[in-house]
Amino acid sequence: MKNATPYLNFAGNTEQAFAFYRSVFGGDYLSLVRFRDFPGNPMRVPENQLDKIAHMALPIGPDSLISGTDVLDGWQPLTVGNNFYIALETDDADEAKRVFSALSDGGQKQMELQKTDWAELYGTCTDRFAVQWMVMYTGGVIFP
Repeated sequence: MKNATPYLNFAGNTEQAFAFYRSVFGGDYLSLVRFRDFPGNPMRVPENQLDKIAHMALPIGPDSLISGTDVLDGWQPLTVGNNFYIALETDDADEAKRVFSALSDGGQKQMELQKTDWAELYGTCTDRFAVQWMVMYTGGVIFP
């Protein structure tokens, strides 16, 4: 396993939340990607939401970071309890498949493992204990 990262969901105020976290932890953003930054709008985000944050990351120490996103209108309603994921980046595709299968067994798959613009394999699930997981193998994909 490469790493495990808290991934926070916000109701359109990711940028403000991360400005606050930056004031607490210091550091510079590792990435700030808006939905508009994905060529061709592969997620079919409505025009009025393209400037929302698709991904933001901030280091909170030498080996740790927090990441986040704005939840778009039409996605699952944002409530306390579903406002975070644990994002796992695996070393290879086989590990991603094994971990995703094990975590989703007895739980619920929101997005099957599949190729995305940011990973060779990416999927989301909720395990049998209601913990939300993102599992990814980035492979050779370069995140915008």
